[in-house]
Amino acid sequence: MHVFERGWLSSNNVLFTDGEQSLLVDSGYCTHSSQTSQLVQRALNGRALDRLVNTHLHSDHCGGNAALQALYPGMETLIPSGQAHLVDPWDPVALTYAPTGQVCPQFIYSDAIAPGSEILFGSRKWQAHAASGHDPHSLVFFEPISGTLISADALWENGFGVIFPELEGQDAFTDVAATLDLIEKLGPKTVVPGHGRVFSYSADVLARARARLDHFVRRPDKHARHAAKVLIKFKLLEKQQQLVEHLIQWAAGADYLVQIHANFFETERVEDWLHALLDELASSGALIRRGHLVLNA
Repeated sequence: MHVFERGWLSSNNVLFTDGEQSLLVDSGYCTHSSQTSQLVQRALNGRALDRLVNTHLHSDHCGGNAALQALYPGMETLIPSGQAHLVDPWDPVALTYAPTGQVCPQFIYSDAIAPGSEILFGSRKWQAHAASGHDPHSLVFFEPISGTLISADALWENGFGVIFPELEGQDAFTDVAATLDLIEKLGPKTVVPGHGRVFSYSADVLARARARLDHFVRRPDKHARHAAKVLIKFKLLEKQQQLVEHLIQWAAGADYLVQIHANFFETERVEDWLHALLDELASSGALIRRGHLVLNA
């Protein structure tokens, strides 16, 4: 198992080469697809990539699918069963690419993975478990012999990914709690997260995640503000620099940000709210404001 720890925008990639079929879990963001392809080609050393599996279909986890499909025409692509009906007609709104203002080139899939099934990663069988919360249809994969968990964005070393369904008015905090309970029941030894380094699982890791969740449950507006800043930072990571005016125009037209403002911050003028978010990102060192220009930091 080879873990390619990627920087934002891309998710980590996990490559298995010890079985009859080579297999990659998650393909990163589209603007990093050339690097993804190079990493995979170098590790395979002339061998073809046989299968690609997605934990979920957020753009930073499947944005490289199309590039890998072009590079390896015979490759199978397996996606979570809950989103298969959105990929066939290619619905960029329901798949969240349009509302988040992100990009994902259209790809096709060969088969769907249902929660509760098993799939061969390399030479061992991995269990697919439903892990709703961050995404309603996300899967995590667990290998019980080694105790290894591929957790995607359901569990990071210091928390978890933005709980997007909450931004749409759904009660998804309870789903995150259920997913954390599932992980505790599985009792992994090693966790390969969607972002960040591989880490050893411990009760402290889960306690930090639960404390973060409890904070958001008490203050959903804090989660909403965090999510808005994540979306802005993601766009700036993609563009690297933009005029403040253009970034504000983009944000004011991104459906998810519009929805966050309407649901949580409607008493503030949109432009004032967005400028305040940029100021907070600058104060935290996530961006640099230089005159009329905003630069990624």
